[in-house]
This record gives sequence, structure tokens and C-alpha cells, in this order.
Amino acid sequence: MGIYLYWGEDDFAIAKAVEKLQAKVLDPDWLQFNYHLFSGEGIENTIEALNEVMTPVFGMGEKLVWLRNTTIMQQCSGDLLAELQRTLPVVPENCHLLLTTAKKPDGRLKSTKLVQKYAKIREFSLIPYWNTKAMSQQVRNLATEIGIKLTPSSIELLVESVGNNTRQLWNELEKLSVHYSSSSVIERDLVATLVTCNTQNSLQLAAAIRDGKTDVALSLINDLLNQNEPPLRIVATLVKQFRTWAIIKSMIEAGEKEHKAMAIVAEIPNPHRIKYILQEIKSVNSQTLLSTLPLLLDLEYGLKRGEDSLSLLQTQAIKMCSLASAR
Repeated sequence: MGIYLYWGEDDFAIAKAVEKLQAKVLDPDWLQFNYHLFSGEGIENTIEALNEVMTPVFGMGEKLVWLRNTTIMQQCSGDLLAELQRTLPVVPENCHLLLTTAKKPDGRLKSTKLVQKYAKIREFSLIPYWNTKAMSQQVRNLATEIGIKLTPSSIELLVESVGNNTRQLWNELEKLSVHYSSSSVIERDLVATLVTCNTQNSLQLAAAIRDGKTDVALSLINDLLNQNEPPLRIVATLVKQFRTWAIIKSMIEAGEKEHKAMAIVAEIPNPHRIKYILQEIKSVNSQTLLSTLPLLLDLEYGLKRGEDSLSLLQTQAIKMCSLASAR
């Protein structure tokens, strides 16, 4: 018996994990008989998936039933909970039930506690944009999986260019692998030539807000949305940038002079970047930078509630530019 719960916002990482599970348990020749995908929306689909996982395997290999985007760990009726209680303890040994959801399971629910009792659980949350150390490790891990070697400078540029977008990172690494031979290491120049930088315009937006250039900020917001850049990704880049600026500026104002110490606190892999950051923030104080972070938090909250992206981004950008202009 195998019951699995994969949850988190990194849908690409979940998809890769699902592929590995499929390869592990399914016989390709009997795939159409033993692999079943159900939408997790609706009680009827969930019950149908539970019934399917209890039916015998057909032919060779094992069976995999995938209940995608399940909601049973956010809300679960009494009748559905009873079905889960009857099914999960007795799933056949050669049958596997996979539950996936982008939302964090609600640990207060009986259904969640039941799944936690029987399932192997893996979290696939996106790495926070400020955690460059974890993103660098992700680049190393995926590069190893694809079979290429990168210089530390190449890894740093990939993190700057792609951020926590696992899907784009995988695609960019595959692109780089075409130019790779087993005796070589991919240098920064090749990464700069081939890799698409999705964070650059968002970084330009951060600079415009920092400098109080309202017209430039509003124009960049329009450009980003017209390029189909996800609003939450824009906000994540802004949060990372302003957080880094605020940390460095606060340390400078407190009397810190060692670039290495600043890099450690701000989680910047390369201390040599500090001198460039200091140039970026030399005309702004830490209080202004810190005052921007609550506005970014409100912006993220509003976007997650489904408010109009363009209007909300413009409104908050004007407020943040006003803070910068008032210093």
C-alpha cells in the first residue's frame, strides 16, 4: 500500500515528483489500465478515486490513482470522512493513492489527521526570494540531475535571473546542457548569453520605487503585466530587494563596515556584491526602506485575495514612491 501527499505551490516540482512515482510503480505497457487521474474538486470525484484504488490491478505492474488539487484537507464532509476512514487503512499493497494540493493542509481537520497517519508526505513550497542560499542549492541539485557542471558565478547569475521559478530553471538548465560537454564547466558568460532574465524588469521597478520615480514605476508595472509576468512574482522580487537593501542599510547605520558580515546577515553568497548594493542605497535611509515592507505585505495579501492586479500594484507603487520622495 502506498498513500502519498504532495503539497505546495511549486507545481513544477510536484509534477517531476509525480513522474518519478509513475516510473517507479507503473508498467508502461499497462499504463492505460492502471493509471487513473481524477480532479480533486467535488465529493463525487474523490469517492470515485477511493473506489478505483480499491479495485484490482489489471495485467502487470501496479496501480496509481492520482487525486489532483484535492480539497479534503481544507474542507471535508462527514460522509466523505467516513469514506476516507473506510478506505485508507485497507488500500491494497500493489495500489497507490496520490493526493496533491497547492494549499497547506489544515492540521485541525480530522481528514488531515487521517491522511497524515497513513500517507508519506512531501512539501513542495517555493523557496522565498530572499533565501538565495537555498535557491543556489536548488540550482546545484537540478544541474546535477540534468548532468551539467556550473561555476559558482554561473549559479549566482541563474539565481538572479530565474529566482525561485523551478520550471524556468529546469528549462534554462536543459538549454545550457546543449552547449555542455563532459569535460567542461559552464561559465557565467554563456549563462548571460542564453538565459532569459525574468526578474530584471522587476528589479528596475524596485529601483524606480526606491528613487521615488512614480512615472517610471507605473510604466514598468504596465510593461510587466503586458509581458504576463505573474503579479505575485513581481511582489516577491520587490520584497527580496527591499529586504536586502533594508538589512544592509541598517547595518551600515549601526556602524558595521565588514562586507562579509553584511553578506552573511543578508544571505548574499558573494560578499563582493555588497559594494554595488551600497551604491544603490547610498541616498536612502533604512527607515524609508523598512517602511516599504508593510506596503508590500498589504500588496501581496490583496493579490492573494483576488483584487485587481493592475490597480493594486499601481496604488501601492504610488504610496511607496511617496515615501521615497518624502525622505
